[in-house]
Amino acid sequence: MAEQKMPKKIVLAYSGGLDTSIIIPWLKETYPGCEVIAVSGDVGQGTELDGLEEKAIKTGASKLYIEDLTDEFIDDYVFPTVKAGAVYEGKYLLGTSFARPIIAKRIAEIAIKEGADAICHGCTGKGNDQVRFELTIKAFCPDMQIIAPWRIWDIKSRDEEIDYAEAHQIPLKISRETNYSKDKNLWHISHEGLDLEDPANEPQYNKEGFLELGVSPEQAPDVPTYVTIEFEKGVAVAIDGVKMKGSDIVRKLNALGGANGIGLADIVENRLVGMKSRGVYETPGGTILYYAHDALETICLDKATARVKQQLAIQYADLVYNGQWFTPLREALDAFVDKTQETVNGTVKLKLYKGNIITAGLTSPDTLYDEEVATFDEDDVYNQADSAGFINLFGLPIKVKAKLQQKRQK
Repeated sequence: MAEQKMPKKIVLAYSGGLDTSIIIPWLKETYPGCEVIAVSGDVGQGTELDGLEEKAIKTGASKLYIEDLTDEFIDDYVFPTVKAGAVYEGKYLLGTSFARPIIAKRIAEIAIKEGADAICHGCTGKGNDQVRFELTIKAFCPDMQIIAPWRIWDIKSRDEEIDYAEAHQIPLKISRETNYSKDKNLWHISHEGLDLEDPANEPQYNKEGFLELGVSPEQAPDVPTYVTIEFEKGVAVAIDGVKMKGSDIVRKLNALGGANGIGLADIVENRLVGMKSRGVYETPGGTILYYAHDALETICLDKATARVKQQLAIQYADLVYNGQWFTPLREALDAFVDKTQETVNGTVKLKLYKGNIITAGLTSPDTLYDEEVATFDEDDVYNQADSAGFINLFGLPIKVKAKLQQKRQK
């Protein structure tokens, strides 16, 4: 590894959470005389951004950029992933994964604009985010020095981080007892650490203050909620007949899903760096969108296309999870997905009830479902006698193998 130079101007990926709150003074101590410019990417964190500028300046930053990326995040990162049907290891809807490239891209752009000679992030050396941030930085400023304090400082735990913050009089929104590691954006919120580190422990969904985007299924209403989602070329464009921009669709579905206990996932996933990690994710609106999109595809895609798309969805999910957003492969996969979505148009009616999503109706102008062909009643378009010849040909390899085995056994 090349020896790092003493940086004079550092751009920091700043969230105001525990890690980045202590990184600003740490940078000032470690690199005397350096200027620290903080950058926060707004991807729908909400109140987490309140008071961030004052906090950043007080702890040593020369300025703070707060970049509104929410609409771009949903339209250009989230919706393409939903269209692809990409779900990591069958359960994780990639809420943190696809938020990192857009934030890191903007940080790289600001670093270039500011003439910085280093970019710093607060990702741990055990996690996936360090890869996601740094691969994006390499894509936009390949020669930029990267500082990752967790890989070089003496702090070994979140408790020691809190000790550092207290010693430097840095205000925190957490305590040692509520010190879950969280990531929040418009799409989801993740919870890791503390009691969740042991997969034997049941998540405390009903504990006050644990869930932030909704309620547990037990606390959801005893009556169902119906919602209709309209899609154009695989992208949600309206809810209950009302056209909305992408970010407002996610907000609306978050509210409906959260109120009905939708979108809770308890996952032990395989991190990119090799270890297994347990986390609890809240993705109410995203869970509804994935379900609705998949349901519409059942009547809009032919079997062969759907099968290939399902196979590529696994690769797409791995690519997003591994931080390889800005790659030729992702662009090529998007081109394939966009072609498949040309006929994914129509409406999906869903029933939301106590954590469950139930299909209540599908319609599409491009449907491939023909009721006349599929009916169990009398019809004039399908000759059932034709199936005998089909089965004879389809089953020929099985029949030949069985007859040859019988001959050899005599």
